Amino acid sequence: MTTGPKRAATLRRSLRVTVSACAGFYPLLYGAGLPVTALYALFAPIAMGLLSAVPGSGRQQASVTLRVIPPALAAATLGTLLAVDTWAATAGMLVIGFVLAFAAVAGPRAAGVGPGLQLFYILACFPPYAPGTLEERLAGLTVGLLLLAACEILLPDPVHPTYRERLATGLRTAAHEALDRNTPPDRLRDAGSSLRLSRIPPAERPAGAGRTDRALEQAGRAVRRLLGQLASLAEARPEVRDPASAALLAHVGEVCEAGARSLRTGTGAQAPDMLERAMRDFQTERVRLAAGEQGVSDPEAAPKDVRTAPPKRAPKVARGAAPEGARPSVTALLRTQSRVLALAESARVAGVALDIALNGVPSRAPVPRAMFWYAELATPRLWARRVLGNVTLRSVLFQNAVRTALGLAAARLVAGSLDLTHGFWVLLAVLTLGRSTLGATWRAIRPALAGNAAGAVAAGALLIGIGPYTEGYAVLLAPLMLLAFFGGPMLGIACTQALFTLVVATAFAQISPVTWRLSEARMIDVVTGSVIGLLCGLMAWPAGARREVRRAMAELLRSCGALVPGTAEALLKSSPGGRTVPGTLVSLSRMRLAEAAYTQYRTEASAKPGAPEGPEADWHALLVAADDMLWGAHRLPLFGLRPVVPAPPDAWTRNSARRLEEEAARIAARLDGGDNGGDSRRGAPAGAGGAEPPAGRPPVPPSVDLEVWITSLGHQLARIEASVEEREPLGRERPGQVP
Repeated sequence: MTTGPKRAATLRRSLRVTVSACAGFYPLLYGAGLPVTALYALFAPIAMGLLSAVPGSGRQQASVTLRVIPPALAAATLGTLLAVDTWAATAGMLVIGFVLAFAAVAGPRAAGVGPGLQLFYILACFPPYAPGTLEERLAGLTVGLLLLAACEILLPDPVHPTYRERLATGLRTAAHEALDRNTPPDRLRDAGSSLRLSRIPPAERPAGAGRTDRALEQAGRAVRRLLGQLASLAEARPEVRDPASAALLAHVGEVCEAGARSLRTGTGAQAPDMLERAMRDFQTERVRLAAGEQGVSDPEAAPKDVRTAPPKRAPKVARGAAPEGARPSVTALLRTQSRVLALAESARVAGVALDIALNGVPSRAPVPRAMFWYAELATPRLWARRVLGNVTLRSVLFQNAVRTALGLAAARLVAGSLDLTHGFWVLLAVLTLGRSTLGATWRAIRPALAGNAAGAVAAGALLIGIGPYTEGYAVLLAPLMLLAFFGGPMLGIACTQALFTLVVATAFAQISPVTWRLSEARMIDVVTGSVIGLLCGLMAWPAGARREVRRAMAELLRSCGALVPGTAEALLKSSPGGRTVPGTLVSLSRMRLAEAAYTQYRTEASAKPGAPEGPEADWHALLVAADDMLWGAHRLPLFGLRPVVPAPPDAWTRNSARRLEEEAARIAARLDGGDNGGDSRRGAPAGAGGAEPPAGRPPVPPSVDLEVWITSLGHQLARIEASVEEREPLGRERPGQVP
């Protein structure tokens, strides 16, 4: 059974579709005497209100419905003209099917309206070839869609908080913790979890290709990371009062508060210039602290580029701080400061992203440019990148578009070649029962066939019982529609198909005389469409995104793991001019493909409520670790100022960075189906396996920053590998699953 809110949403949707469909069908058929117009007015709300999943509130849904009228009319026109020949209609179905399915690259709204637009072409491309009825068809579509838009306004779904409001709430929570240091860690993590896209309604997700949506999504990820870092810092309970850390946290709080205020008021955000200067001052103080521990007593001996005035902000006493006068080791203090510097970088990233999102263009060139690559590109170029980036056999959106187009085109060719009565039901079966994996398609088809069989028997009995009396069908149509559109989703796909068979039987019986053989024709068409759908699922990527997500995650992990040694070498150079940020363009591309594969994978999983879950690799943890590697590769060389004295040879850091890259590559090989064994984690060096670093190291800040970063990455890789080890070996299905 569904939950209460979902049941209420289903009831509202069924009422909207039933009222709008009947409001157009009855007057046009019985009042105006236009059966073709009435038929299209009936199916237009069904196509856009049921078959399409248009997200958002009532006004948002109505806006999408109104904007979809021109492409709907174009699809119906093209279908009407191409119905002259089976091969022409099939070629049109191939192109229309691919374009509308691939339009999912534009976001949830474009993906939602795709099936409805495909149905408009399907309805029009079947015989009889009647271009003379084109005006009636277009009039019916227009009337039906206008009535649906009106019902969406009059009976709307509830309004959900926008992504900007959620982001502002997360920033306020971060600001409160940074300034007051009294928020429970669990509450901080919950606030971060609320920004996960899986917990946000599709209509509110920043999924577009433009600068604003890209910047908002990046800001949300940075705020989630910031809240998690604040929670970890609170749990660590620093053992010392540290005025420098408290001052930097105050700057973080100010940036978060300003960002939240800008999101709520809609005013332009300011670039976090003050925070960047504070971060550089903070790192300068860390260099001086390390230099003092190493015996450099004359501050004037330090290079000029690291001398600065102390922070001006009054420090806030850290939670759990030791009494004043307690002197911890400098290394421990530097490690704590490294964590504070890392969370300040997350706040800086959020501030820069909000500057781009709210101002349209950045107030100044963002740093690093590679991570904000979209900031200075024109919108057409951004959309071109989004489209071209998915024109590859590795893109799950491209795979789904090809699978859908081939299935619909094959169904149109078969229906036309065999001259099936009401052959559009063949395509409708492919469109509604097809899934992104072979197993999911089979699980949908089995109950659908059973439901259609039961519905065919009931519809045959209904047609025989009522006979030619159209008044009886007119009385039954509206309650049957409401029952099918509400009760069907409540009781499952078998009930949906059975009730929908009754709906189409009562509707067509009012258009023209029919017999019980209408039910027989629908049953044959649905079986034909189901077979075609299964064959397409078998031949075109039968595993859906499940195998692709493993491959994409493996490539992402390899690419990001290779950044760690380069970052370590950059930080260990004594000359700041010799430091270069490792190239991250390839890793960024891998990140985008992995995110798309993971999104499709979670969609498939949510569509199989009856399937056994079982253990699976922690893909979300892998994405977080890869993101940490990417930002670390940019942040550490940027803020890792050179030490006052030349850095001694650091074999520990170099070895740990190299071993961490090897660990990432080994885990990636297991995900790819390669080496499932390899070297165990026993004996891994400190940092790569999460062990404590060896004592007695010189507290040079760049080395401490690397130590904290590499150790954190080692812990994350250990958790990822543990989740991989719990999973069944690659290629084996768990009992009860259909591959």
